[in-house]
Amino acid sequence: MIYFLTASILLTLAPGPDILYLLTKSLADGAKSGIILACGLVSGIVFHTTLVMVGVAALIKSSATALLLLKIFGAAYLLFLAFGAFKAARAGKKLSLSKAGAKSSLLALYKRGILMNVLNPKVLLFFLAFLPQFVDLNGSSLQILFLGVVFAAQALIIFSIIAIFAGRVRNLILRKKNIGQILNFVEALVLAIIAVGLILF
Repeated sequence: MIYFLTASILLTLAPGPDILYLLTKSLADGAKSGIILACGLVSGIVFHTTLVMVGVAALIKSSATALLLLKIFGAAYLLFLAFGAFKAARAGKKLSLSKAGAKSSLLALYKRGILMNVLNPKVLLFFLAFLPQFVDLNGSSLQILFLGVVFAAQALIIFSIIAIFAGRVRNLILRKKNIGQILNFVEALVLAIIAVGLILF
């Protein structure tokens, strides 16, 4: 278990789309929004783990059509979010310390985190390759679920720490002129980059 936990922490800390967007969102809307987004992202991890456990992940991997459709839907969703952030920036919406996360409800933000992971076939393929390495040959499929929950738990802790840190940085830069618009543009750019990366790589 110590090897699995160490590997999980290192993989979670590695620069990637989840951390990049989490950091951007926490800077834009505050720590609370970042933590809610993190909850959605790790819920997506549990979803993918379940697919691996029941064998659906292997079926999706074997289907080029299914993988392509997931990529298309995932990229389209990310571009939709990017367009929304870009419109908010163009409209000149300003950030306020007393209205952290007011641009989207917490429930919507939680769902966003789930969909970002669920519609990303790369996450599914990663867990399909990663989790079975730590399962005993004679063990049950429930071991995979257990490992997935452990991975999700440590990811939530790390993501929450990042969100809190970014939220504090946000408090320091709120006085900067037009910072709200700048952060909205950055959020749109990050989402667009992740969408392009999903399709191309």
